[in-house]
Amino acid sequence: MKVTRRDFFQTSAALAAAQTGRAAPSDRITVGCIGTGARGQELMQAIQQHPQAEIVAVCDAYKGRVERALDRTGNRAKVYKTHADLLAQKSIDAVVIATPDHWHKQILLEAVRAGKDVYCEKPLTYKSSEGLEIIKAVRAKERIVQVGSQGVSSDIGIKAKELIQAGKIGKVTLIRAEYNRNTASGAWIYPIPPDASPQTVDWDMFQGPASKHPFSLERFFRWRCFQDYSGGIATDLFVHLCTTVHYLMNAKVPGRVMAMGELYRWTTDRDVPDTMNAILEYPEGFATSLSSTFNNELSAEGSFQILGTEGSLTIGGGGLMFHPDNSREDNRWIVESWAKGMEEAYYRDPKVIEKEVEAQKRPRRQPERIPTDALEATMLHFGHFFDSVRSRQPYWEDATAGHHAAACAHMVNRSARERRTVEWDFAKDDMRA
Repeated sequence: MKVTRRDFFQTSAALAAAQTGRAAPSDRITVGCIGTGARGQELMQAIQQHPQAEIVAVCDAYKGRVERALDRTGNRAKVYKTHADLLAQKSIDAVVIATPDHWHKQILLEAVRAGKDVYCEKPLTYKSSEGLEIIKAVRAKERIVQVGSQGVSSDIGIKAKELIQAGKIGKVTLIRAEYNRNTASGAWIYPIPPDASPQTVDWDMFQGPASKHPFSLERFFRWRCFQDYSGGIATDLFVHLCTTVHYLMNAKVPGRVMAMGELYRWTTDRDVPDTMNAILEYPEGFATSLSSTFNNELSAEGSFQILGTEGSLTIGGGGLMFHPDNSREDNRWIVESWAKGMEEAYYRDPKVIEKEVEAQKRPRRQPERIPTDALEATMLHFGHFFDSVRSRQPYWEDATAGHHAAACAHMVNRSARERRTVEWDFAKDDMRA
């Protein structure tokens, strides 16, 4: 019997209520959360909607986050000083990595070697070459790794893919995708907790493998603003867009990327651009245009325009919309320049009558809203992860997909930095030198 996503999660919710939010210990997947900042706390809340999993361990470099994480678990989770201490616990089945980007590879490799399955927030990598090392280790240890670009688990994403693959919009040759914001918080200028100090923040833990700097609360709490820990717009936002593009189009990675990025407004508090534009060319036969600015929010965040020869799909604040293509052949302005006899003969041609004259009389087809579930995407994404942990069959967004999505971001940054086209070496599965 086929069980729908709605049925599955309604059943899960009912089971959770019947068991006061907890599954039997023998059936539970025990989870350790490494990094419990703003996104880490959201991930914890998504995990807690799944009765088959329980958060049993937390670790973070700021004491205030640890305290809040304990609150969320009813003080049932245990606090570990370092991620290594947490990974040493054999009772933990899986870990969530929600640290700054520069830590992802090292913690993930240590986790799979410790026998843990891993849910890693995007981007999978801090630099492109790390992806190959991660994939090799995951295969060697036969671990489940799922990357956290949750849009590919949403009902909108799944239905859009079905429509594209079924030919609903014809041949897709261009995709436009963007993320725009116009607030300080949207530009990663997050408020800093009043109690943050060298006594409550473990600066050495935060820096880890990154370049060393003096203690800085701005670097700690606003790390996405700095190249030492993040790839900026490309690795925070474009990676989501590329993940979705690859999923919708059954694409692997762009063959060529050209990008530009500049710092126009937020010039005193970062060393990454606040505005970026990129063109990605895919060997599957389409191009993608990516755009983001932190200086205007005219369009809805995460908006997509998928343009096909028979119509378009848009994804954004209005949900999933199908826009049929209403193009009509009309050569009148050309033919009217011919000799009159040739013009008259042209319009007596049955093929011309059908394709031009009669076609102009047909009513224009109207846009259509595609019904989709409103279930929260991160919760759905964790559902796929926990299913994979049990079945040992990875979901679509495994380490390889994560490597390729992050590689798009790294290609964008390299192109903008070096002011040149960057190419992908498909034989090596890495950027061409």
